[in-house]
Amino acid sequence: MNTQIILDYLTALSMNNNREWYHANKEDFKKANAAFEELLQALMLEIGKFDSSILQNNPKDLTFKIVRDTRFSHDKSPYNPAFRAHISSKGKLPVPVGYYLMIKPGGQSFLGGGLFADMFKDATRMVRDYIVKNGGAWEKIIHEPEFEKNFTVQGTALKKVPAGYEKEHPQAEYLKFKSWFLEYPLTDEEIKDAGFPARAAEIFQKMKPLNDYLNQALAGFQMPER
Repeated sequence: MNTQIILDYLTALSMNNNREWYHANKEDFKKANAAFEELLQALMLEIGKFDSSILQNNPKDLTFKIVRDTRFSHDKSPYNPAFRAHISSKGKLPVPVGYYLMIKPGGQSFLGGGLFADMFKDATRMVRDYIVKNGGAWEKIIHEPEFEKNFTVQGTALKKVPAGYEKEHPQAEYLKFKSWFLEYPLTDEEIKDAGFPARAAEIFQKMKPLNDYLNQALAGFQMPER
């Protein structure tokens, strides 16, 4: 598995972020993308050792496009020089939550878990309601020593506890959140290492208790129709 080709291509794209260069180097993109899909397959086999629910996925169905939607952005560069994928029991949809990988050279790569999609108000409400009723389980997960050593729960948050929830609730700070996610930073050297899929799966396994908690909270959630 050649992850160097992924890093090399993305580095070149970040330095030549224009349509002319992209189309002139389309074959390089295809090679790098194929290497990324090969990496995802290896990663899924490792994750499958502790979470078999993801094994039915096809790697190419888990990836996100590098083409950017620039309509409402000040940054008009047409491409996001990163390879990204979300691996869950239902593929790359944000719910159910799963395992997220972003490769972006120069110290911007990371492994992710949890709920990133704070635009889904029903999902946010379901998680808040679940935390209210299951605060003890939440605290046990986030204060487990290995979890605390590696992660901090992040997310877009309100300044105040939202209406309908107790301001003095023991998990009040987390009730302010609209999303709850984890990020574990990666260096380029880690990605190039032959043992990367196994190492990444070890980190994902440490994230799994929070994923399981959120998926229990989100049971019955329906993705909005497009």
